[in-house]
Amino acid sequence: MKAAIVGGGVIGGGWAARFLLNGWDVAVFDPDPEAERKIHHVLDNARASLPKLYDRPLPPPGTLGFAPDLATAVRDADWVQESVPERLDLKHRVHAALTAAAPAEAIIASSTSGFPPSALTDAGARVLVAHPFNPVYLLPLVELVGTGVDTAAKILTGIGMYPLTVRREIDAHIADRLLEAVWREALWLVRDGVATTAEIDDAIRMGFGLRWAQMGLFETYRIAGGEAGMRHFLAQFGPALSWPWSRLTDVPELDAALVERIAAQSVFCKD
Repeated sequence: MKAAIVGGGVIGGGWAARFLLNGWDVAVFDPDPEAERKIHHVLDNARASLPKLYDRPLPPPGTLGFAPDLATAVRDADWVQESVPERLDLKHRVHAALTAAAPAEAIIASSTSGFPPSALTDAGARVLVAHPFNPVYLLPLVELVGTGVDTAAKILTGIGMYPLTVRREIDAHIADRLLEAVWREALWLVRDGVATTAEIDDAIRMGFGLRWAQMGLFETYRIAGGEAGMRHFLAQFGPALSWPWSRLTDVPELDAALVERIAAQSVFCKD
């Protein structure tokens, strides 16, 4: 199996390491004269850390090559991953070229953190979103959006990733929208002199960051509801949404329909 990586920055390098160390051959195309050095630096880090996540040996690594042009990189590729800068005009040009040059059966995916597939498919380009998280060779989550995500999910599962299919297109997908909310509030806390950046980082990594590594937001709050479950938690703490606890004050109303939807989706809820 062969993966073509178009764009060899931090994310592209992480993709290269993830595929390569899971036995795929990898071809990288990036016009940056420093691309090869940067990729090898990422690979050194990946080789030192990725095997520690597994209780079994990784397969023999694939071969790594650096292509002189885009068409050479994608030749015979089974998976093409675009990780160029977040400029829509640039992505349109790249994906038009990828659609023309890549094998018809190859999956063409974009690492975009913000654009939905419909914004990328200019002039008939074929592309789905496969948005990873840095470092790509360690963090398993990859958000999938668009046509062909079932096949993509099977391939990505095979290289140790956790595909999460986004139910419908939305700018910035799921995880980055959550991060954006935390980021905005953190900026207000710094601006208002409430906390330093280091103190905010400590609040995350020494508190709910540890908890979130084991359970997500909704599961945490479901447990906080005790035996009465999620409905009890929403009844007790829902009013706090209207209190000045956050600069992000545009919040949804906790009406009966939303409460029922949240409770029903909290599958371990004891209501």
